[in-house]
Amino acid sequence: MRTLTVTVCQLDNRAQHRPAALRALRRHVVERGSELLVLPELPFSDWLAADPVPDAARWQHSVEAHRAAVDRLQDLGVRAVVASRPTVEVTGSRRNQAFIWTLEAGAARVRDKRYLPDEPGYWEASWYDRGDPEFPTVLVADARIGILVCTDLWFFEWARHYARSGVDLLCLPRATPYDSLGRWLAGGQVAATCSGAYCMSSNQWNPSGAGIDCGGLGWVVDPDGNVLATTSAEEPFVTVEVDLDIARQAKSTYPRYVRE
Repeated sequence: MRTLTVTVCQLDNRAQHRPAALRALRRHVVERGSELLVLPELPFSDWLAADPVPDAARWQHSVEAHRAAVDRLQDLGVRAVVASRPTVEVTGSRRNQAFIWTLEAGAARVRDKRYLPDEPGYWEASWYDRGDPEFPTVLVADARIGILVCTDLWFFEWARHYARSGVDLLCLPRATPYDSLGRWLAGGQVAATCSGAYCMSSNQWNPSGAGIDCGGLGWVVDPDGNVLATTSAEEPFVTVEVDLDIARQAKSTYPRYVRE
């Protein structure tokens, strides 16, 4: 049996609470022996897209805050981290970049968020540019990983693509509101079923009515859509040992084996 110990979270987005939340997360992953941690979407600064008016200086400040935080990821005490970060391309294009950090190699770009909402609280298409339709996989230890960033989830053709690519884990950093948490979990269950992979998601979180409307609820869902663990305000971090052989065997079972 080939296993991997994975952690998901809901991370307090409030600037004054974020350092303590990260310290508590470190204690959790060290105690549980976690090998892979999924963090929320753009976790290391204020959520800029709550404001409908984009600001290049604020974006750059977020870029620098994330760069500094990524440089300290080894302090979390985990072998690998999946998250997203703001970037500025050489062309000046702003992107929301999914990356993987490993203890051995540091941080590396995987892909850029493709599907961008533009509505109150989530003016993302106003703030930055969509990524190319690239959905590669990466290896951590013996696990093949695919990454979707938040709204990318709802385009299930990419979950099917990841099934064909043989992923074991489908990682989903996100920032999503309270009133749609049930819908997002249902989407994660469908994505797991389509991909035949464990779907792992972490979300930003604020207490209801305090700051941005992000409601937490991280999860680990198995390749047949069964919920293995969820986070809550009382339990903001959860760790699960997943069996990679189950994900690999799932590719040959319904509905993954059905020809398109």
